[in-house]
Amino acid sequence: MRPTGWVIGVLLGSLCAGATGLSQQTGNAPRLLLRCDDIGMCHSVNAALARVVETGLPISASIMFACPWYQEGVEILKRAPHVSAGIHLTLNAEWAHYRWGPVAGREAVPSLTDSVGMFWPSRALFFEHDPRIEEVELELRAQIERALGTGLQIDYLDYHMSTAVSTPELRALVERLADEYQLGISRYFGEVDVGGLYASPSARKLDTLISVLGTLDTGRINLMVFHIGLDSGEMQALRDLNEFGLAEMSKHRNAELDGLLSSEFREALRSRGVQLLTYRDLLSSRSAMVRPVPIEE
Repeated sequence: MRPTGWVIGVLLGSLCAGATGLSQQTGNAPRLLLRCDDIGMCHSVNAALARVVETGLPISASIMFACPWYQEGVEILKRAPHVSAGIHLTLNAEWAHYRWGPVAGREAVPSLTDSVGMFWPSRALFFEHDPRIEEVELELRAQIERALGTGLQIDYLDYHMSTAVSTPELRALVERLADEYQLGISRYFGEVDVGGLYASPSARKLDTLISVLGTLDTGRINLMVFHIGLDSGEMQALRDLNEFGLAEMSKHRNAELDGLLSSEFREALRSRGVQLLTYRDLLSSRSAMVRPVPIEE
């Protein structure tokens, strides 16, 4: 049962203020959310997810319902009740030669697409083409409705490349949709990103992961975001059109997967007494949502 009548307040003090249940400190156990993004982007990402699911780790998995492989991701997660599923709200398609467009259809949301009906690869291009807020709402609703229509339990929203929350107007729209559909929003439970895993060299991903576990703050909820995948021909062919995109991206994603699956990671979790949470846990505990301040993505 979802909490009813919840209101997203603006946080003026500590990011943990106003939260209840699991979002409050319990003893000295560090609390950690593991979130795997871009599920459904391609088969190699889904195959990586399947390997993580098999470990039984309680994770949260964010699905890109605008992407061609979302159905496979959904089927994997339907067999994984220990995983909290979310919608990775998508308004960009960043890979050269591998693009996707709006669920609502290009004719319904022309301000969101390029000349061939695909999403823009970057946030800069998205905003350069004057996206209409009513079209953004139509598209985000279409993605949410597609997700709910799969029959998979959906717990939360987050945002691919942060585009959907890049302005106060867009953020207010996401908050309104979350309230309407009774969904949580990632980073709205006082959780704070930790790591630096994304930019860490692929050969040092595991070292970075273990090191971060030793620095977790016990006074807050910690969040680690993973971008997993296989170092396959499919992923090796992908090239990010954004300047911040990583070279040899497939190796980075496979290294993050290996770290997540490693016995060293599991032992570090055990030895440090880390309490793993999912967004479903936070919602079940009726934890209050608060808007992150300042807005930083």
